Amino acid sequence: MRQRRSGVLLHPTSLPGPGAAGTLGQEAIRWLDRLSEAGQRVWQILPLGPADTGGSPYMARSAFGGNPALISPSWLVDRGWLAAEHQADACDPRWRTVSDPDVACQQGLRCAWLAWDHVRARRPDVVQAFMQWRGEQASWLEDQALFEALRSRYQQRLWLDWPVDIRSRESSALVSARRELSEEVDRQAFAQFAFDRQWANVRRAAGERGVRILGDIPIYVSLQSADVWQHPTLFDLGPDLHPRAVAGVPPDYFSTQGQRWGNPLYRWERMAEDDHAWWCRRFSRVLEHCDEVRLDHFRGFESFWEVPATSEFAVDGQWVQGPGRALFDSLQRTLGSLPVLAEDLGTITPAVDALRRECGFPGMAILQFAFGGSPANPYLPHNLEPHQTVYTGTHDNDTTLGWYATAAAEARDHVRRYLSTDGHDISSRLLKTAWLSVCETAIAPVQDVLGLGTERRMNTPGTQSGNWTFRLSEHEWTDDTSEWVHGLTSLAGRLPDAPE
Repeated sequence: MRQRRSGVLLHPTSLPGPGAAGTLGQEAIRWLDRLSEAGQRVWQILPLGPADTGGSPYMARSAFGGNPALISPSWLVDRGWLAAEHQADACDPRWRTVSDPDVACQQGLRCAWLAWDHVRARRPDVVQAFMQWRGEQASWLEDQALFEALRSRYQQRLWLDWPVDIRSRESSALVSARRELSEEVDRQAFAQFAFDRQWANVRRAAGERGVRILGDIPIYVSLQSADVWQHPTLFDLGPDLHPRAVAGVPPDYFSTQGQRWGNPLYRWERMAEDDHAWWCRRFSRVLEHCDEVRLDHFRGFESFWEVPATSEFAVDGQWVQGPGRALFDSLQRTLGSLPVLAEDLGTITPAVDALRRECGFPGMAILQFAFGGSPANPYLPHNLEPHQTVYTGTHDNDTTLGWYATAAAEARDHVRRYLSTDGHDISSRLLKTAWLSVCETAIAPVQDVLGLGTERRMNTPGTQSGNWTFRLSEHEWTDDTSEWVHGLTSLAGRLPDAPE
């Protein structure tokens, strides 16, 4: 990671294509071609897990599985896993006119299930490969596949509302459920295999183009996840298996009321008893998919905001000591050097900064947070450090065009004076500032590369609707875009063949 380079943030669900979400077919390969043409060496994505209702990849139903919405039907057809005449059945024309995470998941699962019916009748080689992979991934896959089958049986209800013997994982109940739902469990497991093989193809293509994939590990998992159901003793749950307290953050840049995320908190003392084995497995799984990892909400590993489960608002919470260095020592003992980027945004104390530096992780700097205050603001370009990753904004920020349009007058004036601009070219000007900075890595959301407005932002923290549906159209990133970005990347000394 210690060389000048640049990249673009775009989640695979935002790739162009005919379905309800982008997929891991040719549109992903074309995107990698675009990045390579523009001299970019990093493709940053969001978490790849199966998003729960609403589409947030930070509220996935598994910390280990993949999102079926990303499964490409054309990839399945091209490799003979799905008969061509069945592709139309899998891709309902109605789905071509919507951008809906839940619909996309249904589409991906339908494709995978039709493929399973096809390969088990005609492709013993694929079935053999699937069974071998299934055995290798059994520690998480079998329970995740059963969890999904049970969700279907119980009409998508929260697992806490399932029959008591199932939610408490009584062995006889689980044996019966696996037997009764064996066909559905097979289908769910095969969908994960299809995702895994398609993603492996994308990652191989990225490596061939000199593009490294920067993935993402959310600090928390969803209550509605196979992980909490499978490992309840690792989470702060009461005797009724409901959370005693939940995760969130106090008032910050994004919300004056704070944010009550609702995720169950970890029992860090219990996790330490086996040298944080669950976290080691989680990191190892993500590194099967990615070259590097952005570790979400890094400050929560030093101390986290605990909100009583009975409280409606995050302001009722308190700071509680996190696992600190012990977790990362466990990870390094098991996995070796960690290619981690720490998302050190929010309320950062000297203790949080010290933990990050002790671990040797680079932090993040957001240019949208730099303006309107004093010259000592750590995100102003003249205060940045080489061992940082600089961003124009993130998936949680407004686009740069939208940010500038709604920024306070003081911040807008500061931007204009600092960047010597009247603001008409704010997206390209901020991008250029990031690329020319001393930071070893510079990244921008694709919206800022293309100069898109607020209506195209990915997520608005603290809101429950209208998020995670951004799609890039087929013709928005043009040859001219690649040429301009390549020229800027060359000017900034960030091309792959640039001298270090």
